[in-house]
Amino acid sequence: MQSVSQLTHELSWNVYLGMGFMVAAGAWLQGIGGLGYAMFCAPIAALLFPQLVPGPLLAVGAPLALLAYLRERPAMDWRIAGATLAGRVAGTVLAAGCLAYFSTRTMSLMFALMILTGVALSLIGWRARPSMSNLAVAGVASGLMGTITSAGGPPYAVAMQSLRPATIRATLGIVFFIGTIVSLVALSWAGRMSSLQWWISLALLPWMGAGFWLSTPMAKRFSQQRIRRYLLAIASLGAAGVLIQVLLND
Repeated sequence: MQSVSQLTHELSWNVYLGMGFMVAAGAWLQGIGGLGYAMFCAPIAALLFPQLVPGPLLAVGAPLALLAYLRERPAMDWRIAGATLAGRVAGTVLAAGCLAYFSTRTMSLMFALMILTGVALSLIGWRARPSMSNLAVAGVASGLMGTITSAGGPPYAVAMQSLRPATIRATLGIVFFIGTIVSLVALSWAGRMSSLQWWISLALLPWMGAGFWLSTPMAKRFSQQRIRRYLLAIASLGAAGVLIQVLLND
């Protein structure tokens, strides 16, 4: 009960409603294209709701990713999931080594420019073939970029743009679910997830569920071409956000 009283003391109704609408919008975006929750919510939360970063956003994102997988599980391709997960783990480990030799700013700029180049090439006709090797490379890039900049989605958007929408959503759902659980375990072990933060996460789950539920009819109407445009737009916004973050920190 003490945590509940802390929660009501910490959050006014205006703050709670603002958080809720943000989470619902992010869940709606992710429910449509398999990406979008973290890239939409993280910058807003960092500016307006710092108590959500990083733990509560991750805690809400884990069941969202699982829901995406469960809704689309008939379209799941476990070979694709295995390749992307293996690459993601390798990229996360590799990030520590890269940061020993390169600055965060240098790595962030490099990845953002690589993503924007990939998007530009896609817009003029080039498409990354969703082979196992390309998806593994995207996983490595996502692990590196996610660890260094907190935006690990853009490499997947470029690499998966030619896959069926349902397969994209199911695959990214299980990849993000496993990755988020690992991150939450690490945060809890490091003492970065207080009981109050868990209560805030629980309080935001209905908003996440509402946003995801509203995405279901929209997801069924999106053609592969529309999903492709959506993914490239999300990748561009994610890369632009990284560039802006680097420039603001100069």
